[in-house]
Amino acid sequence: MARKNLIGISEERVDDANGAPGNDRPIAGLMAGARPPTAVGGITRSLSNITQKVERAQELERQLAEGRAVVELDPALIDASFIVDRLGIAADAQLSLAEQMREHGQQVPILVRPHPTIEGRYQVAYGHRRLAAARDIGSSVRAVVRNLNDEQLVVSQGQENNTRSDLSFIERSLFGSRLEDRGFSREIIMSALGVDKAALSKMISVVRRLPIALIEAIGPAPSIGRRRWFELAELLAQDGKPEAAAAFTQSREFQKAGSDQRFDALCTFLSASRARARPIPWLAPDNTTPVRIRETDVETTLAFNSKTAPGFADFVRQRLKSLYLEYQEETGD
Repeated sequence: MARKNLIGISEERVDDANGAPGNDRPIAGLMAGARPPTAVGGITRSLSNITQKVERAQELERQLAEGRAVVELDPALIDASFIVDRLGIAADAQLSLAEQMREHGQQVPILVRPHPTIEGRYQVAYGHRRLAAARDIGSSVRAVVRNLNDEQLVVSQGQENNTRSDLSFIERSLFGSRLEDRGFSREIIMSALGVDKAALSKMISVVRRLPIALIEAIGPAPSIGRRRWFELAELLAQDGKPEAAAAFTQSREFQKAGSDQRFDALCTFLSASRARARPIPWLAPDNTTPVRIRETDVETTLAFNSKTAPGFADFVRQRLKSLYLEYQEETGD
């Protein structure tokens, strides 16, 4: 008897007792035209399983391309976003997050994109704290991988922060100004921050009026809103105030305080300094006031009244050298 082809078994004829071709008699236990259940059914199930696996693989590839699938990544392969959106994270808060992830796992995945310039690496859109916590506890990080251009990345980064509401006013303002510095349009920045044109203008303007080093020294100041940051900018607009503020940030009092307290302490210091900066008339022996003296923490200014004492300014200017030498003799400098 010819060897049977399992897939085509129902097409083969069976001879009768005399060796003549049969009349397509059914195999015992089967209806006419039916196929053996074990062989054919197993093949059908195998083909179905293969098809399902292929479809699942294709679906996974599609989800990865769309950024819908969550994958496990090595934190060592992930770099930070090219735009910094935080002014530092409190050590105790980061430790708490790491302990939560150690105990309960990572509940919310981060969003990354394939690194635009380094093959095999990734770049974070949002989830920097979760990434840091995963590094701290030595675990992989759950992430959604999505192909994003720069504009899509910063919009995703900003909108995630808006949803979580954990960035302060000055952090969001600084984020917006950094985006503008990198050439992003106001429309993209408004979308990233979730604000209108007027609000964005105010946020960027306050950053432009403040030294970046001073903002970084103060930190996020989560309880300090827009109005008080503008008040600080007004205080710093006076002569000598930026230098005085920079010196104050080096004090032990400032550096030991929390971020909100650092802001308050600096404003108190600058307000007191402003009172001292008002010009004070100098009373001469003849009861006139030919000079007004204005003193700040970093300089003293003499303003001569040319009507009260004409030529007195030139008189003092010509004697500055001898006055300075006399000063050195008196002080020993």
